[in-house]
Amino acid sequence: MPPLISNQVVAWGANLATTVLLGSLLQTSVQAIELADGTTYFANVPRLENARTTYNSARVFGATYYFTLHVPEDAGEPLQRVMFNQQEGVDSISFNLKRTQAYRNKQKKQLLPIAAASTDEKGAISIFFDPPISPGETVTIGLRPYRNPRSSGVYLFGVTAFPQGEQAYGQFLGYGRLHFYDHFRWPSYWGH
Repeated sequence: MPPLISNQVVAWGANLATTVLLGSLLQTSVQAIELADGTTYFANVPRLENARTTYNSARVFGATYYFTLHVPEDAGEPLQRVMFNQQEGVDSISFNLKRTQAYRNKQKKQLLPIAAASTDEKGAISIFFDPPISPGETVTIGLRPYRNPRSSGVYLFGVTAFPQGEQAYGQFLGYGRLHFYDHFRWPSYWGH
């Protein structure tokens, strides 16, 4: 008579089979979502991780505004374009797009090529990557204003990411928030 197999061994064998099946499913590549008309979407949307400025004083020259985005492993498509649109702030900020830079990680160690940087009729800035940013990578984009705004306050920049593709659908990631302060004070003997 054959030896009996305990319930514990059968359960372990079933769990092992389930683990192997799930593991093989997770190793399959994630595909981007593409509609019948050819519009592509991210399967999982990139994240806006951070927005900061090198100088937060109003009216200062030489600042850089850094926006850090992470493209998740399961994005399905690489990141082709990022659009910035100033949504809030007293002054409209103008940028020197020729001085725009992008880095592969947060520490600004590896410079990435930018295919194009442009502004549309509404003032939205688009940064195009060639090659695009692969899933699993983090990119930091440095925008160079001609000057910080004249007026202090909170300035919000809407950030939208576009996957690779001819008809890529932009997905809004959130707002990059920059706060500028009026640090200049007149000497106390002026204005009496």
